[in-house]
Amino acid sequence: MVELLTPQLDTVFHALGDATRRQMLRDLAAGERSVGQLAEPFSISLAAASKHIKVLEGAGLIRREVKGRTHMCRLEPGPLASAHEWLGHYERFWAGRLDILESLLRADDARKLSATKKPSIKKKGPRQ
Repeated sequence: MVELLTPQLDTVFHALGDATRRQMLRDLAAGERSVGQLAEPFSISLAAASKHIKVLEGAGLIRREVKGRTHMCRLEPGPLASAHEWLGHYERFWAGRLDILESLLRADDARKLSATKKPSIKKKGPRQ
């Protein structure tokens, strides 16, 4: 069960808590990238990019491989699947709550509609 993986989930959510790292993961979803390629869109140094990459590596979200002098990074989707599974519980919770709200609102609308459609009883006045 995912709940038993709380320390791993903590590191995954910590890593996902930074916009730069989330963008790096998005870029890696399209394919392998070098550290320089990951740093480029942010105008950050390779050292700063490397710190972000180390956080992502620590969470198990990416794997870095050294090819000569180039460090290549690749997305590791497993921890994201665990986070998705954990979030899925809350998605189901909120979907259920919203379904209940929707049916309550529909019932309220139907009640209001039927109240306005009831014919009103008119009092008959004197005939001429």
